[in-house]
Amino acid sequence: MRRFSIEYTEPVCQVQLFLPDTPPDRSLPPRPHILIMPNDRKIIEAALDKARELGADVAGAVAAKRLIGCPSAVADGYQGSQTDRGTYIVLGLSHGAEHPELDLWEPGRGTPGDRLLARIGKGLVRWLQETYGVRARLIPYQLHDGGIYLKDAACMAGIGRMGQNNLVIVPGYGPRVRFRAVWADLDCPEEPSPAGEDPCADCEQYCARACPMDAFATGRFSRARCLARMDADKNSGREQIDHCRACELACPGRG
Repeated sequence: MRRFSIEYTEPVCQVQLFLPDTPPDRSLPPRPHILIMPNDRKIIEAALDKARELGADVAGAVAAKRLIGCPSAVADGYQGSQTDRGTYIVLGLSHGAEHPELDLWEPGRGTPGDRLLARIGKGLVRWLQETYGVRARLIPYQLHDGGIYLKDAACMAGIGRMGQNNLVIVPGYGPRVRFRAVWADLDCPEEPSPAGEDPCADCEQYCARACPMDAFATGRFSRARCLARMDADKNSGREQIDHCRACELACPGRG
């Protein structure tokens, strides 16, 4: 089977012509089979719709190469993703105060919320492969396992903006959203991250007042103080750990 491709100058679609190597009836000329394939932008748009259909509350896309020099990567000495090809599709799931069970962390298993996100991500990977033949994979959550800076990716994908509490403030959900990502072998249009309004402008610092670790004592978020509380929780020996969410639950913002 021989395949010929025709690409239009206006990037709307790609037409592929499949000609049989051996026509079934040599008395007739070969009849091409025309398969119209959407371009990468259209596939990404369809993937975002599919992610929400599978259960994600929010979804966005960002070119993978933009994560190489994202703010968190620079602060950490350029750790994390070094992939300069493809697109990260970022998936977000609301973790509202009415569902505390989603955030119960268990050693070796993570949280129920993260497992739900992984299930959504795997479903999206299968759909991309089966529908468009696109290579895709679920990205691990942890950075040392091959993960990415999810909060930076979410902001770059236009899902939300980073708040003073070091959490992404998502329109309609505030900071109560958890993220995972899928990598897909697609070219993402390089669009600047939307500026929008500062979600913490004129805020009365509810997060700072609620923090039991005084992680905002200097006027800026202290990751070290926050992690000290999380590490103490993990070393407590409890089978299920409800990590501190004081700053995000105190935030009145809905994005």
